Amino acid sequence: MLELKNISYEVEGNKEILKDISVKIDEHFVAITGPNGGGKSTLVKIIAGIVTPTSGQIFLDGEDITNLNITERAKKGISFALQQPVHFKGLTVKDLITIAAGKPMSVTEICEILSEVGLCAREYVNREINGSLSGGELKRIEIAMIKARGTKLSIFDEPEAGIDLWSFNSLIKVFEKMRDEINGTILIISHQERILNIADKILVIADGKLENEGTKEEVLPKLLHTASACKTLVDKNER
Repeated sequence: MLELKNISYEVEGNKEILKDISVKIDEHFVAITGPNGGGKSTLVKIIAGIVTPTSGQIFLDGEDITNLNITERAKKGISFALQQPVHFKGLTVKDLITIAAGKPMSVTEICEILSEVGLCAREYVNREINGSLSGGELKRIEIAMIKARGTKLSIFDEPEAGIDLWSFNSLIKVFEKMRDEINGTILIISHQERILNIADKILVIADGKLENEGTKEEVLPKLLHTASACKTLVDKNER
């Protein structure tokens, strides 16, 4: 279980990015959503250890990990997938998945993981991580790396960003499968209704605060109503 206690974060000039956020996360699939600039990405970077909070504590399975760096947290079982996956020139897909697993892996094992994320193993296992791969392919390879690690907490920052509709539809199926099989928690930032709709829990972050939390049945209708009202207002102003 992940627990955040009174997490706040300020930048120079005493500008508050996050304001006293406390929440417990123990579900398999948790989505974080809210308006742009609300503090979502900062929050997950704090959880991963990329950013240090100004105040507050972070607990993973009851252990205080607040002062651990990103490498130490990774060893404790936290994975973080970047919004824009990194290219690794000279490394193959097989190399990356083996490194992520932290142990020797057979080609058969690697191929099984690639197949689970919807990639034809025969075509990708020896492929180099370079500019020839599409955004959707890179996202799936990154997910395969996280699956290989088998971490307690897997964090994704807007995995739908920059990919086409076909790739997005395929990613939804991958995340549904991960949700059903994972022995841990997936924490995902997203604005997409289809991702929110498969979440066990939704957190709404706005203006640096935890504005709402609950099941999709409790949170999603209000979000959709607010979005619809905003669209109507914009449409009227544009006439």
